[in-house]
Amino acid sequence: MDIIVLVKQVPETESLLELDTDRGLVNTDNVKWIVNPYDEYAIEEALQIKENNSDAKVTVLSVGPKRSETALRTALAMGADEALLIDDPAAEGGDALATARLLVAALKEMPYDLIIAGMRAVDNDGYQVPAAVAEYLDIPLITTVTKVTLTEGKIVTEQTVEGGILEITGNLPLIITTQKGINLPRYASLPNIMKAKKKPLVKKTLADLDVNTGQVGNAAAMTVTVSVGYPPEREPGIIIEGESPAEKAAKLVQFLREKAKVR
Repeated sequence: MDIIVLVKQVPETESLLELDTDRGLVNTDNVKWIVNPYDEYAIEEALQIKENNSDAKVTVLSVGPKRSETALRTALAMGADEALLIDDPAAEGGDALATARLLVAALKEMPYDLIIAGMRAVDNDGYQVPAAVAEYLDIPLITTVTKVTLTEGKIVTEQTVEGGILEITGNLPLIITTQKGINLPRYASLPNIMKAKKKPLVKKTLADLDVNTGQVGNAAAMTVTVSVGYPPEREPGIIIEGESPAEKAAKLVQFLREKAKVR
């Protein structure tokens, strides 16, 4: 069984982001980069499937600049077998569909039975790439999965829905996206971190994948960032003073009527 995990490198969720308002971009010069947290669930699920299937192989796939190698090495240290990074300056500035086209170009050259991705990336929160990949490959997609069972070429999944659990069964090959709660991602041990340095990490460009530059990057983006900016500062709150709750309540009512014009 060949399992492909789609991985994205994102800024650490606790990073203090600064905006470059002149260029309309987020300034990432001093940002710490990590594996997208929802992709960690995807990696862990792939590894658990591998542990229960001796013939399974896990490959992690990503689109991004050279620094994305760090995210892929983390996945290899967790237990993935191989990694592939699509790195080409012409791909920069692409939106979700452009990214999906690149991933699909690589996937068409790879054997796969199951593709796993996080349900969203915490930087853009687009939820679009896995769906676009499924559409371009013409295979089924099951989203926000919280449980996976494989049996005889089929996959049985569960989703948490309002008021209960939804069970969905599909035939391989297909794509699933992982939701929080499906598992607890493992930490990479020091020996595995050292072993990961020797595992295969292949890098490809657009030329390697026979992809036209007009199909990716800014040239193919169907969404455009018009501007970026900080939210307006909120006015400071007002504290109602008084000797007793009744006095404070009376002053609050007076303020709401006279200042806030509440009727």
